Amino acid sequence: MAVKFGVALGAEVTILSTSPKKEADAKKLGAHHFIVTSDAREVEKAKNSFDFIIDTVSAEHDFDFYISLLRLNGVHILVGIPPKGFEVKNVGMFQLGRRSVVGSAAGGLPETQEMLDFCAENNIVADIELIDMKDIHNAFERMTKGDVKYRFVIDMATL
Repeated sequence: MAVKFGVALGAEVTILSTSPKKEADAKKLGAHHFIVTSDAREVEKAKNSFDFIIDTVSAEHDFDFYISLLRLNGVHILVGIPPKGFEVKNVGMFQLGRRSVVGSAAGGLPETQEMLDFCAENNIVADIELIDMKDIHNAFERMTKGDVKYRFVIDMATL
């Protein structure tokens, strides 16, 4: 959804991923650029280039790596919640680059309504996999294995 919002707001959107297999989906969502984070040449070109990064990762990951990609006054926005929090080893990157880390959670009713109105005006919809209620256990197993692209939605007519 962040990609779709960014594109609708006129931002030049780059997706950072550990998997090159996600590039086609990234382009389909509207991303302008795609960087595989294990490709040293691509990463080197991206250093000090982003105004902000929306970090949706809920697993442990290297925050110093992402902070190094921010330009002067860049902002790292946490929306994913890693299980053990996060650790920054090179605090100097904040001072020398005037970078910051902020968090974001769901807004209140006025913010939610504004977001829904924006989605309606810009034809932004969530990508889902619709499942029957009888498939809930299979869906849960797939989720634990990481075999879900976006999100499952249960077809309530199948209850």
